[in-house]
Amino acid sequence: MEQRNNENNVTYFVLLGLTQNPKEQKVLFVFFLLVYILTITGNLLIVVTVTLSKTLDSPMYFFLANLSFVDIIYSSAITPKLIANLLLGETIVSFKFCMTQLFTEHLFGGAEIILLLAMAYDRYVAICKPLHYTVIMRQWVCVVLLVVAWVGGFLHSVQLITIYRLPFCGPNVIDHFMCDMYPLLKLACTDTYVVGFLVLANGGLICLPVFLVLLVSYGVILRSLKNLSQEGRRKALSTCGSHITVVFCFFVPCIFMYVRPAKTFPVDKSLSVFYTVITPMLNPFIYTLRNSEMTNAMKRLWKRKRMLASK
Repeated sequence: MEQRNNENNVTYFVLLGLTQNPKEQKVLFVFFLLVYILTITGNLLIVVTVTLSKTLDSPMYFFLANLSFVDIIYSSAITPKLIANLLLGETIVSFKFCMTQLFTEHLFGGAEIILLLAMAYDRYVAICKPLHYTVIMRQWVCVVLLVVAWVGGFLHSVQLITIYRLPFCGPNVIDHFMCDMYPLLKLACTDTYVVGFLVLANGGLICLPVFLVLLVSYGVILRSLKNLSQEGRRKALSTCGSHITVVFCFFVPCIFMYVRPAKTFPVDKSLSVFYTVITPMLNPFIYTLRNSEMTNAMKRLWKRKRMLASK
């Protein structure tokens, strides 16, 4: 990135966080610490299970393991700092840290959006074109889709350049618990109309169209269920139900946050907590509790570990 020319730019920001009440901060500290532990444990368990289990070698679990990996990094870019701020009351972040957090958030968030699209495509092929599934969803196709997800996430995060080059002359207080686009635009000491439009176009380009494509694809999948047997229909509904739940949990808050004019609202904090902190924790529960193959694979790995430990 080019060095910023304005010598008056601030070197740090002050995050107001979720609350200024010390008692509420302690309660939230315990809550978010538990959420983060569950997030890391649950997603790491999925990655390890898919990696070590020979029975989970299908494209669906390949994408699921990568989704869990993304959720680990995505959550780790935001939640630990939130926890530390609640515990220590330290709300000052450097300009570089703020930009790094912003880049990481949009890199992995963008990658997750495209991964969810790839997972929907995998389910569409599996249910609507079962006879051609092994031909269409070959290993190199899965790898290409994964690369597209990472490239798409990177292109989405490049919008950071527009924020980085803005002059921030003060104030430097962000009414949020993390660094994000619209709160930072609010602090810039210049006209941000064009930058705000670019952020809106970028967020709208990756969120809204993908969400609509996902809705259409799952609509097609649900219509095709009548051609399946009762057992096949039950299994397909279970898998697609998990995907649809994750899609709504992630996309609905994101669309509200970014597919709108560059303004901030009081509800933004709550929605940001949901899709950056809560949703990465919910994903392992959504995908494992309704998936017998995954739960059985976890049980087998646990039994194998106990047998090895007893020897």
